[in-house]
Amino acid sequence: MGAHVAVNRGLSRCVEHAVEIGAEVIQVFLANPRGWAPPPPDPEGDERFRDACAERGLPVFVHAPYLINFGSPSPDTQRRSVEALTFALRRAAGVGALGVVVHAGSAVLGNRLDDALGQIRHCVRPLLADDGPRVLIEPTAGGGDALAADAASIGRFLEALDDERVGLCIDTCHLHAAGHDLSHTTAMRRAFREIESNAGPGRIKLIHANDSRDPAGSRRDRHAAIGAGTIGLDAFRALFSLPALRDVPVVVETEPANQAADVAALKTLRAATRRRDSARSSGSPNSGS
Repeated sequence: MGAHVAVNRGLSRCVEHAVEIGAEVIQVFLANPRGWAPPPPDPEGDERFRDACAERGLPVFVHAPYLINFGSPSPDTQRRSVEALTFALRRAAGVGALGVVVHAGSAVLGNRLDDALGQIRHCVRPLLADDGPRVLIEPTAGGGDALAADAASIGRFLEALDDERVGLCIDTCHLHAAGHDLSHTTAMRRAFREIESNAGPGRIKLIHANDSRDPAGSRRDRHAAIGAGTIGLDAFRALFSLPALRDVPVVVETEPANQAADVAALKTLRAATRRRDSARSSGSPNSGS
């Protein structure tokens, strides 16, 4: 359980923040999320950050810049996207990250879906490696000509890419906005089972646990603190009861002021689910409560 932590005060300071909010895993940006230009290299800073995380047993994930879109019809955008993801993967390896999260992108006006998916395969597959950080595709909220948003389109996206080395990062706010109503535990379980059915087992490697300010199907990506949106606190309990998600890290992407409370709330749900499962497995007479 952890959070996306800001690095504007330096990588080493973000580890301190992670400890303060009780994070067990962190996600960071290592470049301007809304720009193309990579920052200057800082191998010593990367090494200090890697050592600090290793010392605390803190797994790391990196989020690539938002501008990356391999589905764009623009050759310049495709080229820049390749360069940005190449940099993110190289820098992520330097800090010892487990994976790099990159948005699935969209076809953009003037590009056909089949052409856009073909571009994904052409651009991304050469960047994949058997070792080092894994590429984790994050489906979007479904606006515009989204290439991956709901369970069915996620399946088509991965089928077009056709490489088992690619994993998924599922954002609950995005999934809710894309049309999967996650507002109760049954719906949350059903949505993740649909994703597993379409994507194949073992593809989900990271979860972004975010509540949503907007209703299901809104196509709007507006995060809310856990329990303060249209998904609601109790629905997140399902993340800890599905066998397919049992060992998958969970990261909140909420406002820094809310992160300690959000991480604590999810830890409470996790602990309650584990107690219930333990009671059921032991045959306790209170296991159904």
